[in-house]
Parts: sequence; C-alpha cells; structure tokens
Amino acid sequence: MLLSAALASVASAAAVASAQGGTPVAHASKGATVQLRNTSLGKILVNGSGFTLYAFTKDSRNNDTCVKVSGCSKVWPALSVGASPTAGSGVRASLLSTIRLPGGTKQVTYAGHPLYTYSEATERGETSYVGVSHFGGKWDAVNAAGGIVK
Repeated sequence: MLLSAALASVASAAAVASAQGGTPVAHASKGATVQLRNTSLGKILVNGSGFTLYAFTKDSRNNDTCVKVSGCSKVWPALSVGASPTAGSGVRASLLSTIRLPGGTKQVTYAGHPLYTYSEATERGETSYVGVSHFGGKWDAVNAAGGIVK
C-alpha cells in the first residue's frame, strides 16, 4: 500500500514536470551498453551506468505497451539508443536488438523484452522496484539468459 502511494506520487511529479516542460531521464546514448550486475536478486541486466533494466509484463515480444499508457514513459523511460546496443561481459549479444517506437526512437530489447529504466532510481543495481505493479502490469528485472527475475 505504501509503495503504491509512493509510485502514485512519483507519477504525479512526473506529470507536473512534463507540464512544466521538464523531461524525464532518458538514459539514452548513441550506443547503449547492456551489462550484468550482481545484486540481491542475482545477476541482472543494467544499463551502462549500472542502473537496473526492467521488463514490463504488459509487453508482448518486441512490443512496447508502456508508450501507449499515459504517463508511463515518464516514470519508466525506454532504454533508447541512437546506434546499436553493445553487450557487456556476460551479456549475450545475440539476444540484444532494437524496436522502433512512435516518433522514431529505437528502444533496446533483450530476448524480445523491451527494456526500461526507472526514472526515480538513485542507486546502481537497485532492486527494490523489481516486481512493482504500476501502469497495469509488473516491472521485473531480466537475467543474462533473457529470463524474468521477480
């Protein structure tokens, strides 16, 4: 219950920032690197800065549904890339790909899971948001094999 209230507050803050012209943390770069990090949940995927990457349970293979839900992309920005994503040590390059979002942005996918960051994350490798229900689905971590980590 407390976590739901906190997430609702974050969503409200993101909406206010958007209305005031603020932009969410995009976590984008020319060539995003997907890495593995050892966490309390085991080894999971993180972005090049070490922040946890998430899969949304409402997504189907290679299909971002968060982008279609009002406010979702502000709180859970897509891991986007201008070029091709790069696999860090232990990450299977063959499972990395991209999909094109409305507006032309390329979102990184892993084993068909579109990848997201959490805009309010403050610590590298943070796992306290794994399994959170938000925007009609759950946000889980992803392991090197492309499996969901709850």
